[in-house]
Amino acid sequence: MICKHNKIFCMSKVNTIDYYLKTAWQSVANSYNQVASKVGLTQASGYVLINIHKEGTAVSQIANLLGVRSTSLSRMLNGMEEQGLIFREASSHDKRSVKVFLTELGIEKRAKAKDIVREFNDYLIDHMTETERVRLESSLIKINHLAQKYIQENNKATKI
Repeated sequence: MICKHNKIFCMSKVNTIDYYLKTAWQSVANSYNQVASKVGLTQASGYVLINIHKEGTAVSQIANLLGVRSTSLSRMLNGMEEQGLIFREASSHDKRSVKVFLTELGIEKRAKAKDIVREFNDYLIDHMTETERVRLESSLIKINHLAQKYIQENNKATKI
C-alpha cells in the first residue's frame, strides 16, 4: 500500500498510469494495424510514410519520431525499400547522413495512411465529448512534460 495525498491504493498493473497508457496505445496500434494491413501497410510503416517530407527526411529524424534507434529502424526501411515505397540517398556533403524519400507508390500509400489516421481520429472525436477530448489531450501533454522532467531530474540526481 502506498499513501499519497491521504489516499491509500495498491499499485497494481490495473491502476498505474503507465498501464492505461500502454494498453490504450496498444489498442490504437492494433486498430491501425488491422485497417492498414488492408492496404499493405503497418501502423509503423504508415507513420514513417506520413513523416517523410518532399525534400527527404533524415533517418535519424525518423528514428526520433518513432522512438527507436537508427539501427533498429534500418530493418523497417529495408523492407519499405523492397516494397518500393521509399528510397535512400546519402548526403553529398556528409556521407554519414542519409535521407529517405518517397517513391510514387510511397506517395500513394502515404495518402492512404493519412486517410486511415483521419478516419480513426474522426471516429474517436465522434465518440468523445469535447470536454473529454480536451481533458485527454491536456493530460497527455502534461504526462509527456512530466516524463521528460522526471528524466532530467533523475539524471541530475545520479550525477551527484
